[in-house]
This record gives sequence, C-alpha cells and structure tokens, in this order.
Amino acid sequence: MLVLLLLGMLAEPVWAAPKMKADQVVVVKSERTLTLLAHGKVLRTYKVALGGVPIGAKQQQGDHRTPEGHYILDRRNPKSRFYKAIHVSYPNDKERRAAAKRGLSAGGDIMIHGLPNGFGWLGESHRERDWTDGCIAVTNKEMDEIWDLAPDGTPIEIKP
Repeated sequence: MLVLLLLGMLAEPVWAAPKMKADQVVVVKSERTLTLLAHGKVLRTYKVALGGVPIGAKQQQGDHRTPEGHYILDRRNPKSRFYKAIHVSYPNDKERRAAAKRGLSAGGDIMIHGLPNGFGWLGESHRERDWTDGCIAVTNKEMDEIWDLAPDGTPIEIKP
C-alpha cells in the first residue's frame, strides 16, 4: 500500500497543466546560445554550434555564415540528414534582393537541427567548434525538446 501511495505521489497528476510552448526563439551568436521564451520568460537555453564562419550575417549561398535578423520557424523535417530539422525562413525579400544585386544567391535551407544521422554519439562535444554551413546545431536530445516546445510559426531572432 505504501509503495502505491509513493508511486501515486511521483506520477504527474492528470490535471497538470500542459507544457508551455515557446512563443519566441532568440539566438545570440556571440554567446553560442539558443533560448526558448514564453511570454517573456525563459523556458530553456541551449549551447549551439553555428556556421563555420560565425562572425557577420549570411550574405550568400556557401559563405558558411549563420544569418542575423528576424525570421519565422516555418516548417520541419523529421527525415532530414540531420537528427530532425526545423527550417528558419531565411532569406527575406531584402536579403534576396541584396544578393541578386551582386549576382549571387542568398542561399537558404537554414535550419535548427540535431547532429548528422549516425553521429548522435558526439553529444555535447560537437560544440567544440562551429561546423555547420550556416545552421544552428544542438544535440539530438536538445533537438527533441526544441521540436516539442517551438511550434511552426514561432518567431526567431538571430543576434550577432
């Protein structure tokens, strides 16, 4: 009887409030952080790896930079070549036009994603250097949390 009572106390009550979802994501490149916010309060903060050239805003395809600015998490890919991926709406019209003036593509396919498939064992060590082509990388476990907490349509601000 005592065991059942203890198990009941440890179980999450049926009437518990649902998990709060993020209504904003903020990435601070200089700090290598991604923060999920709900109503201005921090839900979670993660350390991240960025594009191989982390200083400066993305300007063109292949520059290995992570964009800077205001975007939207607009779609997700559960079958990415990385462990889950959520797309960032880069480039916007202004960024597209600026690249086109230089005769270049602004690039795209900027994602928040986990580790390359088959490399989940790297865990947190992947953050020892910036290695993506401009994406924002987290561990697979962290990607599961972000996947659950940041729905499509969530605004994301990427700061220098």
